[in-house]
Amino acid sequence: MKILVTGSNGLLGQKIIYGLLGDPLCLIPGDVREKIRSEVQIIACGKGENRLHRKDGYLYEQLDITRKSEVENVFTKHKPDVVINTAAMTNVDACEIKREECWAANVTAMKYMVDVLGKWGAHLIHVSTDFVFDGMKGSAYDENDKPNPLHYYALSKLEGEKIVMQSKLKWAILRTIIVYGVVDGNTRSNLVLWVKNNLEKKQKINVINDQFRAPTLSEDLAKACIMAAMKRAEGIFHVSGEKTYNILELANIIADFWHLDKSYVNPVTSEQLNQPAKRPPRTGFVIEKAKKILGYTPRSFEEGLKIVDHQLKQ
Repeated sequence: MKILVTGSNGLLGQKIIYGLLGDPLCLIPGDVREKIRSEVQIIACGKGENRLHRKDGYLYEQLDITRKSEVENVFTKHKPDVVINTAAMTNVDACEIKREECWAANVTAMKYMVDVLGKWGAHLIHVSTDFVFDGMKGSAYDENDKPNPLHYYALSKLEGEKIVMQSKLKWAILRTIIVYGVVDGNTRSNLVLWVKNNLEKKQKINVINDQFRAPTLSEDLAKACIMAAMKRAEGIFHVSGEKTYNILELANIIADFWHLDKSYVNPVTSEQLNQPAKRPPRTGFVIEKAKKILGYTPRSFEEGLKIVDHQLKQ
């Protein structure tokens, strides 16, 4: 069985590769881990050079998903049974400004993948976002709630979902929320590292006080992706942290965890911050389906911070 992972230089992509290689932090059940070890060939695909510290146990291919010829060549060469697509343009405000680049990565690239994989009927697992919703429900979203994107990134991700759903492939879509963790070389930022790094430098940060999210540990999301691959799961799954927080509350928890000065945290409203892309006020997911079918077991935010702290010290 061949599993190909796109975006393997990114945070989630790296965690999936390490999870497939047996990283205990991904909490893959022993029987599944043994099956992966004995039966699965791993192909990691990323833009540019391989940035994973570990270089053994998998094949690496350079792949820019926005180039049709590269998608066709790499996919046809390996004929994967399962593709886990984590590659995307995810900077929300950049997507609002660089719309052609965003569409190429999040929509057109999905057409390239679906067209090639349809030739031998691979199983496609695609990662999407809570931002497909407008945040006006006032409570957690389940898989049957109707999307209503507020900005261009969200629109592009929803269009990518539609391409996957309308294909003849077997597919699973895993939507998630604020993924955090430590990438090899610590070259990628996320909410947790942004707050920590700025407060350590005693730099004032503007933090939204009127938006609510359920942060997701990257190892937890990686487990869900791997289990979806191994179980050949189909359909939409909501995969996030269990608890929804105000983002200002998250910043304060991060500051307290590392004993940093919270006086540098400046609370602002969405209106005051005036970001190019309008964010949903409140998301958060009902994750019962992922728990039941994928064996998803999210750790608390505090447990996640302990894992991040340990990895930063390695």
